[in-house]
Amino acid sequence: MARPRKRRRVCRLPNIKAYGPLDGHIHDEPIILSVEEYEVIRLIDLEGLEQEQCAERMDVARSTVQRMYTKAKEKVADSLVNGKVLRIEGGDYVLCEKDGEQCTPCNRGRHRHRGGNRRP
Repeated sequence: MARPRKRRRVCRLPNIKAYGPLDGHIHDEPIILSVEEYEVIRLIDLEGLEQEQCAERMDVARSTVQRMYTKAKEKVADSLVNGKVLRIEGGDYVLCEKDGEQCTPCNRGRHRHRGGNRRP
């Protein structure tokens, strides 16, 4: 039996969930970027974290981050080069709670985890 997939920890959802060509020429089906792929790009490219630091924040292995990052970059490149709409949606993740209690990794609130267990 396969091991259950570990849910990724995400600190925020995107404010804008669709990107695409402004010239009105929409080609093919949209590319779907999962919320956790978005989070990997945000942490590595925007916040400047190393893959190991990103893995700690998302509560996954570094190899998982590397795999998600590679896949996310391919999707973004395909969207830019080929003029395809990029939509951010779906995935298997948990969000920070914003109830005032600070979380050590992201300082955005306590994280919810499957089974009610809380991790620092």
